[in-house]
Amino acid sequence: MRIHFLQHIAFEGPASILEWAELQQYEVSFTRFFEDGFQIPEPDELDALVIMGGPMGVNDGDRYIWLNTEKEFIYACIQAGKKVLGICLGAQLIAASLGAAVRKAPNKEIGWFPVAPAEDCLMVGWFYELFKHQPTVYHWHGDQFDIPQGGLNLLISAANENQAFAYQDNVLGLQFHLEVSRYDVIDMIQHGWSELDHAPYIQGMACQITGCTNVRTAKRTMNRLLDIFLAPTT
Repeated sequence: MRIHFLQHIAFEGPASILEWAELQQYEVSFTRFFEDGFQIPEPDELDALVIMGGPMGVNDGDRYIWLNTEKEFIYACIQAGKKVLGICLGAQLIAASLGAAVRKAPNKEIGWFPVAPAEDCLMVGWFYELFKHQPTVYHWHGDQFDIPQGGLNLLISAANENQAFAYQDNVLGLQFHLEVSRYDVIDMIQHGWSELDHAPYIQGMACQITGCTNVRTAKRTMNRLLDIFLAPTT
């Protein structure tokens, strides 16, 4: 399997997703938009596309001139039947490429909070089994996607609805980060500490680091999700 990653900023990399792909001995490649001379492949050069997070918004095309091109590429991959997985900003970009709105979330959500199955989740049995016990996962977002027309709303949290969606059989968007290690959490805090305001769903630095006890379960959930969602087709 050929997996291509779209990475928007250095400190939000694929983390455990890349570890999983390398263990499977899959071919991996990158478009790193923060590097000069980045290139976007043709859809027929990959089997799966993984879109990572980032601090920019989906409508910041004036500042990040590659965003519109990226959304067009994501849509082309979806239309070509490629497996497409989005994480945080990546999920928002998928939603936007499918014509759904991305707007300010009711609550900014930063830290470790549980997610729970929404009603539609029962329609995707394997996904429901992964999340039926409401695992605690890592969040860092102030925006929220609408569910694309024809998509399924899979997960909710106490702070916000629309925490995950599925579209057809080949697209999955997660608003949160299952892939992070303790190091990744610390790195995100160091780069985003100015966002740690006093609010109901924003945890302080110490609480977030303590919450890294959830990393092992999150990684196990991510690995199982990848085993199923990115399983090669014959």
